[in-house]
Amino acid sequence: MNSIVIMGVAGCGKSSLGAALAQADHLTLLEGDDYHSLASREKMRQGIALTDADRDGWLATLGDALRAQPQGLVVTCSALKRSYRERLRQAAPGLRFVFLDIDKAQAQARVVARAPSHFFSTSLVDNQFATLESPVGEAGVLRVDALRPLADLQTEVSAWLHPTTEAL
Repeated sequence: MNSIVIMGVAGCGKSSLGAALAQADHLTLLEGDDYHSLASREKMRQGIALTDADRDGWLATLGDALRAQPQGLVVTCSALKRSYRERLRQAAPGLRFVFLDIDKAQAQARVVARAPSHFFSTSLVDNQFATLESPVGEAGVLRVDALRPLADLQTEVSAWLHPTTEAL
């Protein structure tokens, strides 16, 4: 089993799908948000978008975690830019990504709904969409509709990760 990154903009459902997939596939879940520095968390709380430099240590930490779990790991990480995804791929050859695709209005509504319990400022959703470089067309990427029921998404991703070869 290779590792997998559940990716997308804020509010797309990375944490929910990551948890469901980790449970279904008996893998460890690494919640990417837990590995942001305190300074980065404070910037996001204040509505200040992170820079590539802010994300550098975070991506290095996630890469180290991927290298340390060769048996497989589910990682939630926005992975908004191709360069971020390439850094993670270097850490874990064969790494796959599930892109939870969502429109801006739905993402904004979800971020607003979780605002009381999450450090991410609702004012940053526009920046997330401006930063996103779609992974569609990259090798090892599955695009899914973030608005589908969680159980359906988990089933689809698990089937993609573990294709069966049934004889006809």
